Amino acid sequence: MSRKYQGLIVLNTKSHEGSVDELVTAVSKELEAEGAKLEKISQLGRRQFAYNSRHLEAGHYVNYLFQGAPDIITKIQERLRLNGHVHLQHFQRIA
Repeated sequence: MSRKYQGLIVLNTKSHEGSVDELVTAVSKELEAEGAKLEKISQLGRRQFAYNSRHLEAGHYVNYLFQGAPDIITKIQERLRLNGHVHLQHFQRIA
């Protein structure tokens, strides 16, 4: 049974030397490695935080729409927690 999810991921581009597109692609590959079927990727751009979070003033927001099994969210969260470029992550079931 496949469910539809939305994932909002904030990337830390401060320490990354390459382009933002490379980071977005790398995170996409990590999602697909856990079994997610990506439908849409929306880059929302760089936005300032209301207050500094872990010595960061801003982050690059990316919205992922994907389908996957019900247990996929915990696997993705564990995997992205190890990625130093992922600052924040939030997932929500859509349908």
